[in-house]
Amino acid sequence: MASVVQKKQTQVRKKIKVSNVLQELAQTLEQRKTADPKQSYVASLYAKGLDTILKKIGEETTETVIAAKNGEPNQLIYETADLWFHTLVLLAHQGLGPQAVLNELERRFGFSGFAEKAQRNQSTTEET
Repeated sequence: MASVVQKKQTQVRKKIKVSNVLQELAQTLEQRKTADPKQSYVASLYAKGLDTILKKIGEETTETVIAAKNGEPNQLIYETADLWFHTLVLLAHQGLGPQAVLNELERRFGFSGFAEKAQRNQSTTEET
């Protein structure tokens, strides 16, 4: 019985840690919106606009795929961190934050991926 409680506590601590890291990063990204683009990489991305941010996400996506294909775990982690980071920049640029994504993931938890996709396809079909 104690091991079940301990596992649950560990899961909660990990969830809080992930959420805290994402929230701290989101706050920093918001602060960079008013920073000097010559002094801040993120501010320079914001100044260059959406297309530059999207291009960077595309680059990071490709690098992540290559790292996975090459079977390089450390490089995969590194590239995934870059991808997540630039995705968070995109969210901030669009006035969103990581909590919106976490809420969506939580909504999907325990929901069959097949059922969710079928529901999406059905709503797309109804719209056309």
